[in-house]
Amino acid sequence: MGTVESRAKLACLGAGAVWGLFWIPLRGLEHAGLHQLWVITLYFAVPSLIVLPIAALRWRHFARGGLDLQITILASGVALVLYSMSIIYTEVVRAILLFYLMPIWGALLGWVVLKEAITPLRFAAMALAFTGMLTIFGLGLRVPLPQNIGDWMGLASGVAWAVVAVRIRANPVHEAVDLTVGFFLWGIVMALGAALLLAPAGVASVGQAGPAMPMLIAFVVVLVIPGTYLSLWGPKHLNPGVVGLLFMTEIVVGAISAAWLSGEPFGLRETLGVLLIAGASLLEPLARLMRRRAPGGRA
Repeated sequence: MGTVESRAKLACLGAGAVWGLFWIPLRGLEHAGLHQLWVITLYFAVPSLIVLPIAALRWRHFARGGLDLQITILASGVALVLYSMSIIYTEVVRAILLFYLMPIWGALLGWVVLKEAITPLRFAAMALAFTGMLTIFGLGLRVPLPQNIGDWMGLASGVAWAVVAVRIRANPVHEAVDLTVGFFLWGIVMALGAALLLAPAGVASVGQAGPAMPMLIAFVVVLVIPGTYLSLWGPKHLNPGVVGLLFMTEIVVGAISAAWLSGEPFGLRETLGVLLIAGASLLEPLARLMRRRAPGGRA
């Protein structure tokens, strides 16, 4: 495996792990009494303010990137805002499951747009990952079909992120720092628009969030901004379907952190699901390692 490809896979694994902790500051803001749509807005506002000086310094890079760059970062902002809103408007489990059909969309788009083959090993990895996800949520082999607006938002967010992965792979000239800055700036525009249109009036008192702000700022600086950078750098070097599989560490970290910090159940079923998802992400690297070690094998 090439060094850059290895780093890209680690980047996507790390990014997924960061998003698995996404719920922690969100819950803190909800407990402060903010409406969930304003929670999402505040979640984007903090990193947007932090990266604003970088945007000012790199305005020439944004200008050179033109419409192509703006479409990519707009799609990435749409993906996360839709995902966040889907958690509000449907059950969390359904939102996650429908979002994480993303590896299918990524593999299909990679095949159609980038002419990258969907190998039997990748099919096996997707099957393992989906089985693990369904096991964690106790759904057997039943994948939920969209039934309400929140479900459709979850599904659309996965499609949008698959489009982002394909566009980044097809246009690797855009620097990850510009993608990251644009992600937050477009994200705050859309999150604020959604809150103004859909949230009940009179609940946008940011003062309510005061007690939760230190944790949010620390979380954003230490995890969210670096994690977003990784999630937008890694796809430059990987098949979009593989990106979706590696991001599924979000489910693993989310399940473990929720059990640890919130006392949510984590027993044999959850352990088995975590192992299946981890196995899916390791399947291709292990197969490649075995081929290298075989007599006459090549990477």
